[in-house]
Amino acid sequence: MEMGLSQRGLAKLTDLSYSAIRQWENESRSPNAEAVVALAKFFEVSSDYLLGLSD
Repeated sequence: MEMGLSQRGLAKLTDLSYSAIRQWENESRSPNAEAVVALAKFFEVSSDYLLGLSD
């Protein structure tokens, strides 16, 4: 899903840290369970979808 959000914009809208989002995209760190839930709620998808466990 493409929403045209920057990493900083996503951080602001989800109350997650910009540095964490940047590290996830660079694959140098993985999101914790709390972050996965926040992202799933924001994007209105299941956490299983974000984790690649469902379509």
